[in-house]
Amino acid sequence: MLFATLEHILTHISFSTISIVITIHLITLLVRGLGGLRDSSEKGMIVTFFSITGFLVSRWASSGHFPLSNLYESLIFLSWALYILHTIPKIRSSKNDLSTITTPSTILTQGFATSGLLTEMHQSTILVPALQSQWLMMHVSMMLLSYATLLCGSLLSAAILIIRFRNNLHFFSNFFSDFYAKRSALKSTSVPLFPNYYKYQLMERLDSWSYRVISLGFTLLTIGILCGAVWANEAWGSYWNWDPKETWAFITWTIFAIYLHSRTNPNWKGTNSALVASIGFLIIWICYFGINLLGIGLHSYGSFILTPK
Repeated sequence: MLFATLEHILTHISFSTISIVITIHLITLLVRGLGGLRDSSEKGMIVTFFSITGFLVSRWASSGHFPLSNLYESLIFLSWALYILHTIPKIRSSKNDLSTITTPSTILTQGFATSGLLTEMHQSTILVPALQSQWLMMHVSMMLLSYATLLCGSLLSAAILIIRFRNNLHFFSNFFSDFYAKRSALKSTSVPLFPNYYKYQLMERLDSWSYRVISLGFTLLTIGILCGAVWANEAWGSYWNWDPKETWAFITWTIFAIYLHSRTNPNWKGTNSALVASIGFLIIWICYFGINLLGIGLHSYGSFILTPK
């Protein structure tokens, strides 16, 4: 009872704090020169991190196993992983392009976890036999960390596409306005040079971060799949069974392998590789969330009613 009350308090503290943080982020985007609010949002993220960490530790102590046995716990862990991704760049630089991705992502995942849809999973339960293994923590944590990392990298790539799309619209708008106004070519191209230069810098920075984050996520995904194969052999007598969850994990791995391979070709860098990564964003959610809706295959305990893996 004590652990359940503590988990309830920590969950609501973290959700309330992250809600305030996202509100502050929206205000700072609309109103310039509010540095104090930005500092407050960072303090709020720290409070959220410790609240989520406290929840995971409390859940671990009360259940006797690492809290990754159902969708509710995995979403909380996913929020925790997103905060880690938010913090790492801060160690090297105060400028963190990832914060615009990780902060909203954290509140969305945690918001769904604390919604009424998963009420039956809020109470810790005894693990089903298939999950009573030392591989639970290694495999599932690697998979969720890879999902969090790849989602962030994919969203950074999606941001590149959005900026590129807006640039194209801006180009055509300027072209037609200049055509009808009969301005000279020199005058029409000299004005947007500086804005385009800063946009170019932003796109280069986003592209660089996207590549780094996705490379890390791909490594974690590979480790997670290999650990899952070993675990599957122990539990089911086969390393690979082409179960829906395994199949979509392989599809996810293939998509991001294509992304990393495309980066070796200069002609595919930038927009083309960003498009591949953006497709990967949808594939990840199908693998992690969509399969749980079906509740079929060897990972049927990964459904909404029981446990995801």
